[in-house]
Amino acid sequence: MEIVQEALDTRTWERAKLAASLDHVVVATDDDKIADCCRNFGADVIMTSESCLTGTDRCSEALQKLGKKYDIVVNIQGDEPLVEPEMIDRVVKALQATPDAVFSTAVTILKPEDALDPNRVKCVVNNQGYAIYFSRGLIPFNKSGKVNYEYPYFLHLGIQSYDTKFLKIYPYLSRTPLQLEEDLEQLKVLENGYKMKVIKFNHEAHGVDTPEDVGKIEALMRERNLS
Repeated sequence: MEIVQEALDTRTWERAKLAASLDHVVVATDDDKIADCCRNFGADVIMTSESCLTGTDRCSEALQKLGKKYDIVVNIQGDEPLVEPEMIDRVVKALQATPDAVFSTAVTILKPEDALDPNRVKCVVNNQGYAIYFSRGLIPFNKSGKVNYEYPYFLHLGIQSYDTKFLKIYPYLSRTPLQLEEDLEQLKVLENGYKMKVIKFNHEAHGVDTPEDVGKIEALMRERNLS
């Protein structure tokens, strides 16, 4: 379908460039086709190795290859064309304002129809705004075994910022049981005892996790004159 990678990458790149908190925006990928597509619309591209296990590992390698000093690195998934620049800025500011956290990220209210979708990652947060857990399953899960349509479940969004000192050591931390079971890189952070700040947004999330999501994103991008 035509939205395709170019439209996704172009719009995500353009939205990121509008964030006031970002000094330098690059695309990190191990895919030559994606790299060529991004260079065609003027993006700076860092080629990373195919051995990167997660997006956080890829960001760590890209930081090393850039050879520049930054206090914070932000990871914005390339399939988030509707991300708002203000969201990026708030995630960055949250990490800057929370010295005991090494990582900050974003959530929004989960749509009821997505409650049992393992491609929609859920998050639970404590009263101080730190992440407790991430899961592909529904969390919290009540004893009735049914979705509580009155409960505000949180959906994890594809925006993450890291303290660069932590980002440099992340690839060397041991992979953890919960991380491996859920296939979620955030759990490696939590299982190793680090804190993660979570910012709540009122945002209609439309990441592209499955082929079925493509049509929805195409329609929304056309509606907002982004295609």
